[in-house]
Amino acid sequence: MIEKVRATDAPVFISGESGTGKELAAKTIHETGRRRTGPFVAINCAAIPESLLESELFGHARGAFTGAVRDKVGLVEEATGGTFFLDEVGDLPLALQSKLLRILEEKKVRRVGETRSRSVDVRFVSATNKDLEREVELGRFRRDLYYRLKIIAIELPPLRDRPEDVLLLLNHYLDEFSRSMGKTRPFLSPVALEMLLRYPWPGNVRELQNEVQRCLVMADGAPLVLEEYLSPKINPAGETYSKASHRLSEAKADFERRFLREALVRCRYHRTRTAADVGLSRQGLFKLLKKHGIEAKTGAFSS
Repeated sequence: MIEKVRATDAPVFISGESGTGKELAAKTIHETGRRRTGPFVAINCAAIPESLLESELFGHARGAFTGAVRDKVGLVEEATGGTFFLDEVGDLPLALQSKLLRILEEKKVRRVGETRSRSVDVRFVSATNKDLEREVELGRFRRDLYYRLKIIAIELPPLRDRPEDVLLLLNHYLDEFSRSMGKTRPFLSPVALEMLLRYPWPGNVRELQNEVQRCLVMADGAPLVLEEYLSPKINPAGETYSKASHRLSEAKADFERRFLREALVRCRYHRTRTAADVGLSRQGLFKLLKKHGIEAKTGAFSS
């Protein structure tokens, strides 16, 4: 979709959960399109106080308000010849939505405190993690602006819906962050890799980036990222690294211990539920727990 829209000037609307890479998609549209030699200017509508947002977006004339000691070019004007990215556009106040709509329609901007309009040549890309259709229904977002921004829609799926990307992203960020931190690029232990691939990543790519950085700090230059370096949410049973045995019986026992600990955590130490979850009778579960010396959490292991 990005390849199809990058050469046009039509507004693009990017939706997706937090951390899915909406700004990265916007930058890619700009950097691969015909406006790539122009500026890419971004603003987070949720991060700037409403009292300052109009001046940031559209600029102001000297003396327009207290503290306006000189003329200021707005960000929309700064983006002339390039791309203007409105992140979290769903948080744009209603009063400014009508002014933005006018700019989209007239290709002109008027600074606060001025009477004349200035022409701008800007491609608009906007993004939000809100359900803007719902915001329109609730009267919190202008319907006409919504349709004007959403000429072309790109939806970024959450990472849990594209698990095949996780390994690609892990390798990419291991390379990138190792280089930036001046460390030798380590590899993931088999169990650590298995846990990372199985984790649903509710925080999407941003959470994966943070986890890779954390692992590199914990590894401290070691050649292998071990499972004990992972966050507790990814390794809830507190699995620790054990070197793989060449003996089948030892490898099987090691797998059973890890398998049972993970099942107990998953079922919140409920014995009947754990047994059913792993396909064992309660007696069979107790035998395996005793065999591997796995003790229940006091007060938490219920029937």
